[in-house]
Amino acid sequence: MSKPVLFGTFNGADVLEVTLRSDAGAEARIITYGGVVRDLLVPSKNGPQRVVLGFEKFEDYPKYSPHFGANPGRVANRIGFGRFTLDGVTYDLSKSHGGPHTLHGGATGFGKRVWSLVQSDQRSATLVLVSEDGDMGFPGRVVTTCTYRLLEPATLQVIFTATTDKATPVNLAQHSYFNLDGSADVLDHRMEIDADFYTPTDADLIPTGEILSVAGTPWDFRQERTLRLETPEGPFKYDGNLVLRSSGVLARAARTWSPKSGVSLETWTTQPGVQLYDAAKLDIPVPGLGGAKYGAFGGFCLETQNLPDAVNKAHFPSSIIRPGEVYDHETQYRFGQV
Repeated sequence: MSKPVLFGTFNGADVLEVTLRSDAGAEARIITYGGVVRDLLVPSKNGPQRVVLGFEKFEDYPKYSPHFGANPGRVANRIGFGRFTLDGVTYDLSKSHGGPHTLHGGATGFGKRVWSLVQSDQRSATLVLVSEDGDMGFPGRVVTTCTYRLLEPATLQVIFTATTDKATPVNLAQHSYFNLDGSADVLDHRMEIDADFYTPTDADLIPTGEILSVAGTPWDFRQERTLRLETPEGPFKYDGNLVLRSSGVLARAARTWSPKSGVSLETWTTQPGVQLYDAAKLDIPVPGLGGAKYGAFGGFCLETQNLPDAVNKAHFPSSIIRPGEVYDHETQYRFGQV
C-alpha cells in the first residue's frame, strides 16, 4: 500500500502526494494539485534516471509552474477567442494570460486545482475532479477521472474518463515536460513522430483549420532526427499539433531517445493528435528537482490530445460529449534503454 503524504496546502485544501513503484525500479510521484506527475525515475544503464521536470516544494507550483506534469482541462490546448457555439448557444469562456484566447481550460483550469485522491496503492492512483455547470464558462457538470498506473518494467499509463449532464467539449492531456538525460536542454534528443500531417497555426498559435503535409516543413519527424533544427534565428521553436496516423485505438505516436543516457521513450495513445512543445521560452527563477536550473529548451512535451480548437473547426474530430457518453483517453509513456 502506498500511503499518501501531505505535500502542501492550496486555498485551504490539502495537497497529497502518493508514490508508485515498479519491481524494475521505476518510481512516479503524483500530487493532487493539478493531478501533477511531480517526479518520475526510470532504470538506466547508469542507475535511476529522472525524466521529468518538477519542483521539490509545493509553493513553487502555483507561482512558477508552466503546467509541469499537470492535467489541463476541461479543454486542453487552445480555443480561439475563448468562444464557441454549441446546439445554437454561444459560450464565452475564461481567457488565459490576459489575452483574447482560452488555453488549457481558462485562468483556473483543471491543471491548477486540487483533485480528490479516491484510490492509491503501490502501482496506481486514481484522482477525481468535479467541474460544475458554468465553470470557466463551459456548460455542463463534468466529472473527470484520471488513473495513473506504473506498469512493468517502466511504463506510466494514464487513463482519463469524463461524463457530463449537458453537451460540452472535453479534451484532456498529460502535460509532463520530459528530459531523458538531465542536460540543460533537450535539443540533441532524437525524435520520430508517427504523423504525416500537422495543423498550422496563426501568430497566436490558433489552428488555421488547414491540415497540411509535414513534407518539406520543420514538422517532418517521419524519420528519426534531433529536435534541434537550426535556422538563421536560432533553433526552430516547436509549439504545435501533429495529426497522428492512428486514432481511437492504442497506437504508437512517437519515439524519443537520448544519445547521452541511452534512455528511450515511446509515447502510445488513443488520441488523434499530439502537441509537440520544446519549452523554448522556459526560464524558471527557482530550482527544480534536485536543484536543477530549468532554462530554454529544458524539456519537451508530447501532449496527446484531440486537435486544438476542434470545437470551432467542424472538420476536426469532435470534442463534444453528451449525457450518457463517456470521454475515454489512454496514453502510455513506455521507457526503455537503447
